[in-house]
Order: sequence, then structure tokens, then C-alpha cells
Amino acid sequence: MPANKKTAPSCKIWIERKGKPVLGKGGAEILRAVRKEKSISKAAEKLGMSYRYVWNRLQKISQAIGKPVIETFKGGKKGGGGAKLTIAGENLLREYTRLEKYVDKVLDDLEYWEALGLKISARNRLKGIVKEVKKNAVTAKVKIEITTPIILTALISREAVEELKIKPGDNVEAVIKATKVMVAK
Repeated sequence: MPANKKTAPSCKIWIERKGKPVLGKGGAEILRAVRKEKSISKAAEKLGMSYRYVWNRLQKISQAIGKPVIETFKGGKKGGGGAKLTIAGENLLREYTRLEKYVDKVLDDLEYWEALGLKISARNRLKGIVKEVKKNAVTAKVKIEITTPIILTALISREAVEELKIKPGDNVEAVIKATKVMVAK
């Protein structure tokens, strides 16, 4: 990946039943197309898929949940046949769509992903006195002198302790990982 391209979180969603996949993006697209077109053949054509593939996929989804997800109608003298989602099909698609929207909202929330890098807790809140404030058009720099002696507690792996040979009385540096320092009053 080129260095100037931003990376972004991504994931695939699917619904499982008893540890087996039931519905993913492709199946949801098929259900949506059948609901819109009211026909399996028109849905297949719209999606650029074969009728047989769409039919088989619908059957696999139905088998996975133990209920039919579509209901078909035979054609007659006045018109062709058709198809519609059953209540089980509608419910399954509704649940998938709800999950899809939720995950998309989380993935698109850049502030959320930035916040993951800064977990606020008592251990990374240090009390002090403001010594200097420099204001710019948009930002301000606040210098804070820490006034009380503190003891930091770090949770690190046992392997790291052994590798660094850390023991009481050693001089060490505590590095607080954070993308931001916030000021509270």
C-alpha cells in the first residue's frame, strides 16, 4: 500500500446459526433484490447472477434457519409468477441490515477510532498547576507542572518483566501511550 494512502478499518458481517454461516453480504443483496423485484428471475438478472445460483442460495439460507425465506407464486393466464420474502426472510434481512448499519456507523466514526488510542483512567490523569498558556488561532498550548509525587502502575507482560530484568529499586522510564493529552479542571 502506498505511504500516502490512509488505512481504514473494515470488516465483513454475516449471521450464523449454530456456528454455521446463514447470511452475509451476497445473500442479503439477493434477499433485497427479491423483495424489490418480486421475482427470483428478475432479481437474478438485476444482480447479474444466474437464476439457478440465486435459487440455490435462497434454499441454503432457508435450510440454515430451518424456515423458508421466500414464498413463490405460479403464473397463470393473467400474468407471470412471482416471489416475496416470508416473515422469516424479512426478519433475517432486517437483522442483517441493522447489524450492517451499526457496524458501518462505527467504522465511519473517525473520532471513535482516535479515542481508542487514548483510554482515560485514574492512572493517566496527573494533577498539576498551569505554568503557561499560549493561544493560537485554533489551538492553545498549556504547560502543566506536576505538583505531587506519584506512583504509576503499569500492567505489562511477565515476559517483558523477565526480558528487561525489572526488579524493585531499578531506575526505569514509564511511557504513557496516548495520542492526546487532555486537560480537565
